[in-house]
Amino acid sequence: MTRDRKKTERQLIDAAGRVLARDGFRKFGVNAIAREAGLDKVLIYRYFDGLPGLVRAYALQGDFWPDIDELIGEPTETFLKKPFADQLALLMENYAAAIRRRPLTMQILAWEILDRNELTVFLEEIREQMSIKLGELLSQQTGTGSREENPVDTVALTAIFAASINYLAARSLGVDIFNGIDIQTDDGWKRITDMIRRICKKTF
Repeated sequence: MTRDRKKTERQLIDAAGRVLARDGFRKFGVNAIAREAGLDKVLIYRYFDGLPGLVRAYALQGDFWPDIDELIGEPTETFLKKPFADQLALLMENYAAAIRRRPLTMQILAWEILDRNELTVFLEEIREQMSIKLGELLSQQTGTGSREENPVDTVALTAIFAASINYLAARSLGVDIFNGIDIQTDDGWKRITDMIRRICKKTF
């Protein structure tokens, strides 16, 4: 791949993210993206085979969604030796931090609630694939207190944690205080992740 093509693809991917975050999904199309990037829309078809391919490229790049390495935040061998409660708490802490580092992702999460369509479904599939990979990783856990030893529905609990983080992160774009907690500050988020850790410790 030539350097110019890489640069052009990067411009189009970045433009797609900006259009999604600013205008939402109803105005998301090849014409809007091409205008945002200052490029001919034919390049979207040439390099990505159209809008679905561009969405896929955007969703798969690290700027949109954290990968497993970012979520565990340490060598895999070290992570797998931790008690399951510590693993889950660490994942949620890192997940919250990762989402907050991605203002475009927070804006897209907010738009998804209002306007679900084939594009949002595709982005959801990307996240589900990451969840499956995380589940496979956690199944290799060698520390104490494994999820198999506890009757708690871990998948449901993780869904509650992740959904709460997604909602509060998206909400923080326009609201600073939620239920008495400043969700625009690190201190406010530490209160939230500290409580998640306490719940994990009490549960597993």
